[in-house]
Amino acid sequence: MKFVTNLSNNPYYNLAFEEYLFKNLPDDEEYVFLWINSPAIIVGKNQNTIEEINQQFVNDKDIKVVRRVTGGGAVYHDFGNLNFSIIKNIEGKEKIDFSVINIPILKALEKFGINAELSGRNDLTVDGKKISGIAQSLHKRKVLNHGTILYDTDLSVLSQALNVKQDKIESKGVKSVKSRVTNIRPYMKEDIDIIEFKEILLKYIFEYLDQPLEEYKLSDEHLENIDKLCKTKYNTWEWNYGQSPDFNWKNYKRFPSGSIDVRLEIKSGIIDNIKIYGDFFGTKDVSELEELLKNTKYEKNEILNKISKIDIVNYLGNITQDDFLELLFSYEE
Repeated sequence: MKFVTNLSNNPYYNLAFEEYLFKNLPDDEEYVFLWINSPAIIVGKNQNTIEEINQQFVNDKDIKVVRRVTGGGAVYHDFGNLNFSIIKNIEGKEKIDFSVINIPILKALEKFGINAELSGRNDLTVDGKKISGIAQSLHKRKVLNHGTILYDTDLSVLSQALNVKQDKIESKGVKSVKSRVTNIRPYMKEDIDIIEFKEILLKYIFEYLDQPLEEYKLSDEHLENIDKLCKTKYNTWEWNYGQSPDFNWKNYKRFPSGSIDVRLEIKSGIIDNIKIYGDFFGTKDVSELEELLKNTKYEKNEILNKISKIDIVNYLGNITQDDFLELLFSYEE
């Protein structure tokens, strides 16, 4: 096994980095790399992004949202979270086995005084609390195994960023499972910062494998291709939101001028159908507003751009553009 260095904190770049290495590095070697993201929510391949995140909170805190190529639930990353990626070769049609491939991580954590264990299908826990969520993907004769290690993450932000009112969304996307989580820094034998933890963890992994700590150097061509993948896929709305499974959105609110009930059908992140009901008073037919919003990205700025060209009062009575946007996006009761 060899290690690959990645010093980037850009979530879009780092997910592109991971996929590119997974699918393009030589098959005659296995690889491991450790990396740290700036604040980001990483959603599973088969999840509905809108269903997993508190969009308003994410916007306010400038938290990036990125889809990964593996399944499983949404996770929160920040500068206090360390990610590990292991690329291994497989033989035949092996099933995804989380226990064997993650033993080096468990053994490395033991040397820090962290007695973690594999819990359930794909979590690492300490004292019954989750410190790591692990996911895997298969490509040809290789498996990508990656996970988080909550070292010193801001758990208050984690809980708010992934806190969504589920009653307004009907979706076939894979749902995240809520778990009690904890950081491992308080359990460490010696208090060190995450950068030092990252360096020592890598050394412990290779000690357990009884292999020399040898680096695989990426070429300029590799780096150019990673940049390209980042720009054309991971830093796009189409991948991070548009790839979501189809879903429906519904919301209702009473205003002084009357009640409004909206129903949306979203397909590939686009408003495929919209119906607006209520006892509001408008001077224009609300079907004109519905037609205006059909085939629009289900994204706040896109819709704002559309409704800024009309007077919303003419259709829905005495409400503002912000009132209408809250109906389409707000998770509040």
